[in-house]
Amino acid sequence: MFTARHRLELPNLPRLHNPTLQQQLQQRIDQKTKPPGSLGQLEALALQLGLILNTATPAIQQPQIRVFAADHGLTDEGISAFPKAVTQQMVLNFLAGGAAINVFARQHGLTLKVVDAGVDADFAPHPDLLQKKVMRGTRNSLQTAAMNAEECLQAVFCGMALVREAPGNLLVVGEMGIGNTSAASLLLSKLGKLPLDQCIGRGTGLDDAGLAHKQAILEQVLHKHRQVKNPLEILATLGGLEIAMMTGALLQAASERRILLMDGFIACSALLVAEHLQPGIKDFAVFSHASAEPGHRHLLQLLNASPLLDLDLRLGEGTGAVLAYPLLQSALAFLNDMASFTDAGVSEKMP
Repeated sequence: MFTARHRLELPNLPRLHNPTLQQQLQQRIDQKTKPPGSLGQLEALALQLGLILNTATPAIQQPQIRVFAADHGLTDEGISAFPKAVTQQMVLNFLAGGAAINVFARQHGLTLKVVDAGVDADFAPHPDLLQKKVMRGTRNSLQTAAMNAEECLQAVFCGMALVREAPGNLLVVGEMGIGNTSAASLLLSKLGKLPLDQCIGRGTGLDDAGLAHKQAILEQVLHKHRQVKNPLEILATLGGLEIAMMTGALLQAASERRILLMDGFIACSALLVAEHLQPGIKDFAVFSHASAEPGHRHLLQLLNASPLLDLDLRLGEGTGAVLAYPLLQSALAFLNDMASFTDAGVSEKMP
């Protein structure tokens, strides 16, 4: 599928290892008027954000949400509890401001744009819609590769370009696509070398019979494409247009030292692909939550991630990331605004 002419020029990943800056940040954290380590995970978060943004006084600027939408040919096999038409309907709901991600984005003042990566429908122009359709949904991966090399690369490059055009230093990638938990499960099983039964869940709400059918279909897909090894080929063969576009967006955002505020299973499957393409990108990621999707727990372990929240979420759209966003604000607020022992005239811990 991929030949010598199908090249993915990866943007350079900055080095986060900076002992001098790390020492400065840790010193600032330790000198705040509190017992050492008493803010727990918030202290580690403040340190990570400072290293990503490459400053001892980090601040979030113009945070952006991009919700990538696409359809999946594998839904022809009945692997979802909802019909494919819901992808189109939910895009319209996003544009009308009625979805959960709209509500949370408004609550926290985050800029939200919807990206048509490959919905099997046409949309009228809208100021919050970025029309980047590569094709009208992927092919049925039970029959053939979901995307060919050109289509997959086009989606990845488009994700990169979208980030280059976007302001800010923090990115949330959300998604919408009926059938995309199946695509994420296939990617996790293949890239993570995990048994499929550890990677799949009920998605949008399958019953026991539906879950058994989903597993049987996905086992057939993995068997059909068992010879595919290269990460890009795995993405093209088993993934989705929205996942490919998110992969490109994450690669570009990390190269620009943007904070990757990660959502749940589908978004993290794109990060898993990106990590295989560009090892170390996971260090630019803040993992917002542990999803109720079983595969997400295993994916987080693969990425050595420590999620901030555990709320049994399984919605997607970027909702979990936005719910965790105030914790990032709090981490930077204490780092930048909290008094030090010297400032406040408070005695430090005795030797």
